Amino acid sequence: MAEDPERTVDIERIALHKFRASNVRGGTLDFGDGDDADFTPVELLLVAIAGCTGLDVEYITGKRAEPLVFRTPVRADKVRTDDGNQLTNIEVRFEVEFPASEAGDAAREVLPSALQRSHDRLCTVSRTVELGTAVRAYLA
Repeated sequence: MAEDPERTVDIERIALHKFRASNVRGGTLDFGDGDDADFTPVELLLVAIAGCTGLDVEYITGKRAEPLVFRTPVRADKVRTDDGNQLTNIEVRFEVEFPASEAGDAAREVLPSALQRSHDRLCTVSRTVELGTAVRAYLA
């Protein structure tokens, strides 16, 4: 599948403090302000950061062995500064186990470099957050 460099998501209000995101492939995701089980926008940002790196690492290590365990807990501190609200100290921890086999050994061996490659180059989400980019909000 050829990669389309443009990314779009539509957001629609569906109830008080509740929104629905939809993509061009027909996927939907409800989110809100945290008063119910739905994810908040901040949680979705953390999901995007850990998910992007997780996918990169899985693509690379998965060519060698299927993981027995693959979890990526992510956490951050939300702070209020003179510049406004922001997240600091974002940490993505990888808990990955591979089988005791030659294939598992190969996956374990490449795991650190896969994580580094994702962080330094591959993960669009964390690269965008770390490098910073302008976000423009405007009325249609």
